[in-house]
Amino acid sequence: MSQLTVDIGGSPGINCRGFCEYCYFKHVKGVQPLGCRYCLPFKKGCDYCTRGVKEEYAGFKDLKSIADETLANLQSRTGNLDRITISGGGDPSCYPRFTELIELLGSMEAPLHIGYTSGKGWDDPAIADLLIDNGLSEISFTVFATDPELRKRYMHDPTPEVSLKIIERLCESVDVYAAAVVLPGINDGIILENTCAWLDECGAKGIILMRFANAQEQGLILGNGPIIPGQSVQSVESFKKLISDIQGKFAMKISGTPLWDPEIGSPFAILQKPDLMKKLPRVECRASIISGSVAAPFIERVLHACGSRDSVIPVHKEIACLITADDIRNLDLNLVNETIIIPGRAFVHESELQELVSKDGTHRIGIRGPEMLTADAETSMGMTRDEVLAMEMDGFAELIQTINRFGQPYDRE
Repeated sequence: MSQLTVDIGGSPGINCRGFCEYCYFKHVKGVQPLGCRYCLPFKKGCDYCTRGVKEEYAGFKDLKSIADETLANLQSRTGNLDRITISGGGDPSCYPRFTELIELLGSMEAPLHIGYTSGKGWDDPAIADLLIDNGLSEISFTVFATDPELRKRYMHDPTPEVSLKIIERLCESVDVYAAAVVLPGINDGIILENTCAWLDECGAKGIILMRFANAQEQGLILGNGPIIPGQSVQSVESFKKLISDIQGKFAMKISGTPLWDPEIGSPFAILQKPDLMKKLPRVECRASIISGSVAAPFIERVLHACGSRDSVIPVHKEIACLITADDIRNLDLNLVNETIIIPGRAFVHESELQELVSKDGTHRIGIRGPEMLTADAETSMGMTRDEVLAMEMDGFAELIQTINRFGQPYDRE
């Protein structure tokens, strides 16, 4: 399967008609490089962990540059093109030459996919037919609420009624996956049920509900919290219950991030498949696995089923891939083993990791583990249960192999 990603550039808050009230990138400050898996061994900081993580790029690319890049990417591929995905730091609906862009990509006669849009840049309902006529097959559309006044107030959409008409028309011909950040007391409760009912009636394939984050431990690692001062945040378990309660009322798929996808049982759907866990390698060595507070208990259950005798150590940060050096710095080193494995996508530089895990004078090895162990809702929304389970099997097999390669054998104890 050959896929092509077309990056149109742009930055949040600048190329999207302004920040939504709840936007993660609102209030982002000029933070120092975080360090990550892409950094050179001798230098903390690369394009990804300095600019990429903030989606801090120059404005939209001009159409000629996009066309030239697309042609160059096509020439390096073989076989049929199965899908073209439009993405960027800015909102595609706000791209100034959007009609020409869509007609250009539509001429390639491959299904088009828009990875994200707020729709705030579209002021004419006719844009829906333009998209359909040029082969749009799937779109992720942030809705927030189907109450136009709420959408206008919190998304700063100047024409909310038009955006809703576009969603309605697209649902007739395209796979539409809606998205909404849930603000307790604002767009939850009956407002959320009305939003889901409208989308379900229109024929949307599903909606991804995103738990609002407002503090550093919830994932605001760019010096940008609180996003909305005083705004309450649901607990993870309360949010999971909300997803389950709503899922039972509608035909379309409803899932949430960080938890959960009731249809598939993810993240960590493998826990419901003990026969599959038996096929994983056995844990034969001791190592300390570091993870976020949400994932840690799930990971521990899988590893214990595979023979591990160790606890998975949660940091205060909820989301594993948003762990930073500060989280490692705050570890109680009395609780860790000689080998420490952090999430593959954690924002920690390798040399700093080694320094932090050995700061008490005991030499320890810090290792970066697999990039993904499971699929959150944004990933699983377009996957089958078997695809999610295959991802988890691969991820845990890699993690266990890492433990056994770098850890200390249990039989030496």
